[in-house]
Amino acid sequence: MIELNYQHLRYFWAVAREGNLTRAAELLHVSQSAVSVQVKKLEQSLGQQLFERRGRGLVLTDLGRVALDYADSIFQIGDELVRHVTEPGEGAPQLLRVGAQPTLSRNFQVGFLGPLMQRGDLKLSVQSAAVADLLERLEGRKLDVVLTNFVPARRSDGEWVAHLLDQQRVGLIGRPALARGRSLEELLREEDLVVPSRESGIRLRFDALTERLGIQVRLFAEVDDMAMLRLVARAHPGLALIPPIVVKDEIASGQLTEVLQLPELEESFYALTLPRRREQRLLFELIAGARAASRRASAS
Repeated sequence: MIELNYQHLRYFWAVAREGNLTRAAELLHVSQSAVSVQVKKLEQSLGQQLFERRGRGLVLTDLGRVALDYADSIFQIGDELVRHVTEPGEGAPQLLRVGAQPTLSRNFQVGFLGPLMQRGDLKLSVQSAAVADLLERLEGRKLDVVLTNFVPARRSDGEWVAHLLDQQRVGLIGRPALARGRSLEELLREEDLVVPSRESGIRLRFDALTERLGIQVRLFAEVDDMAMLRLVARAHPGLALIPPIVVKDEIASGQLTEVLQLPELEESFYALTLPRRREQRLLFELIAGARAASRRASAS
């Protein structure tokens, strides 16, 4: 049975992150030979090599890359333990690491994180990447929460959970002059449309709606980013298929209006988290607050 020595693992981790023995030794304040010995002991206990020599450099083997992923998680959790013990007494800021799907409404993200903006005891990190990459970071304990507008398929060994935060209606948005009491069928036949890309859940449901109505719509543009969709909606003389929350400032100023609500279409917003951990108290307060705000909006 293999018994892992965490000092050996830390020396390996330093070499893997620094890229060579010399810098790792400087970081650890030990000799280069001491680092080399500790890494070899770890390799002996695992029964496989973690590095290969290429010229003067060291390159991780397949097992080495796996070991580095685990070491990242192990030592990050250790750092969280230290922060949990030391920071309350020192008044040090708490760090909340948020991953957000690139196409997610910026207004929704700001609304979700709004309660944190005035807090002086918090540091906020917001990262944007493909959802698959964000989930990998979440499961590697490199993120605390991932915000998306869909629930991705979960691997059999995945441990994250999905919290429904809100559901926003979707409408046909355009300039006020377009709001002339026309029916949905008339609007779809007469106006050019800006719509989300086919990867969007909104678009899938919209395509099903137009198929049922037997209408061939006049597509002007397909956009896969909500921030860009907002800009196009502001410039385009026709209609945009978009949740009103995305253009709430333009609607409030009168630049745009919700020409027609589409009650069959909704955009859902989710927070993906790991199972509850003690240091996530603030995160679950945020989730509870977002869900309560959604219920109040639905009731009004």
